Amino acid sequence: MNNLLKQLSSRVTLNKAVKVTSHLSSKLTSPVTSRLSPILVTSLQLSLMLTLLLMTLPSFAEQSYSIGQSTSASNKQSAEQLRQAIKHRVILGDSDQAQNKALASTRDEVIKQKNQQVHKNISARLFKKMAETPKVNNTSRSFSDGTFVIYEGYAQLIADLDLDGYYQTFSVTFDADLITYNPYDKAVVYAELYLSENGGPWQHYYTTDSFVIQGESSEDAFEVYSTLSQGFNPNHYDVLIDLYEVGYANIIASYSSDDSNSLYALPLESSDYDIEYVEYYQETHSHGGSASLTGMMILMMILAMRQLSAQRKCCRYWPIRRLMT
Repeated sequence: MNNLLKQLSSRVTLNKAVKVTSHLSSKLTSPVTSRLSPILVTSLQLSLMLTLLLMTLPSFAEQSYSIGQSTSASNKQSAEQLRQAIKHRVILGDSDQAQNKALASTRDEVIKQKNQQVHKNISARLFKKMAETPKVNNTSRSFSDGTFVIYEGYAQLIADLDLDGYYQTFSVTFDADLITYNPYDKAVVYAELYLSENGGPWQHYYTTDSFVIQGESSEDAFEVYSTLSQGFNPNHYDVLIDLYEVGYANIIASYSSDDSNSLYALPLESSDYDIEYVEYYQETHSHGGSASLTGMMILMMILAMRQLSAQRKCCRYWPIRRLMT
């Protein structure tokens, strides 16, 4: 059933859904169904509209919810706390897109925008005849005698509600290092994260907050937990991480599926595809949770048929009962 819904949702557009809803609604108001309870007819119409709406959700714009933190932070949260925080943001609708943490741009577009912003800043400072060197420039890094590297990066698959092998929640963890003559040197950096669907272009999905790295320490790794909410087809996705030093436009280090198999071909999908399946048994107590939408519609149709059958029987035997009385 879940696979069928996914196939339908990838093909049905919102306009078609509206047309189908209007057509079936007119059927529900036919002379036959006019003898049914108005409340029952309304419930059937609402259930039908909700079903078609759910099937058209994947055609909408991409939406995700992510939270990142440094593993060395004093207020570091557990994985469960991060997941609960993401669920709270989903309820509030506080997406990465709303926070400008996820850009509807490819990697090339993001790089171009950063370079353009640098040139604007330099031009503004030159126009004001500022003598000092601009804080934001197009040099590659502040440590000319050092090297930035991402020593390690890996992903973890977390939540798959319908158990189809595609996950809506996952995490990416990476350890960035600064290699200089002084092992205690520190730098303030941030990362841009991208997803590539089945080998396609790199699409931006999250910008981390800035964080501090010190030398080659392994205690300053950074982790990002993400839930894909809408617009991500069930498919395999690669991950790419671009590292930037705060105040500088050029990429100082990159790490991707080319460097680690853990970031390669992650089976992901957004939650509009990941519908939880709850099964019921007649011989035992039903499992907790709400009934599926499909099950509710089937029950309503059965009730409608029973009511219509009862009305027909009543009309059929009414003359006989009148003669007997």
